[in-house]
Amino acid sequence: MGWIENLRGEVVGLDTTPLIYFIEENLTYLNKVRPFFVALDRGEFRVVTSIVTLLEVLVHPFRHGNTVLVQQYREILLNAEYLTTMLLTHEVAEEAARLRAEHDIRTPDAIQLATAIHAGAPFFLTNDARLPSLPALQILVLDELEDT
Repeated sequence: MGWIENLRGEVVGLDTTPLIYFIEENLTYLNKVRPFFVALDRGEFRVVTSIVTLLEVLVHPFRHGNTVLVQQYREILLNAEYLTTMLLTHEVAEEAARLRAEHDIRTPDAIQLATAIHAGAPFFLTNDARLPSLPALQILVLDELEDT
């Protein structure tokens, strides 16, 4: 399974786009993200994401009145066994502010990265190649990973 094997036993930070690709079955990325979520469902690793993910994934379904998709996102983000959606704490906010100051990144990205760091995640899965490399957090960009 390549890159997914490196995640076993770890905590993995999760950005919004990989979740969207999986839930909405994006044909370009489904072969990369499906094995990740299957391994997550088996408990091979734990995933953390911030409450920002819930905000971001619900915009499109709310806009289009897709209550089924809204419920699907709620279910995975709020009830999945090995996925924790973390609220914004003052510690995460301060870390996000430091990341914004040092790396000139957008607030949502800074919150996502700070959440992963705060949770002790050594990896962060995204498809945003603009995110900075950080000493304590290896950025895994889907476009740069081999299909499993």
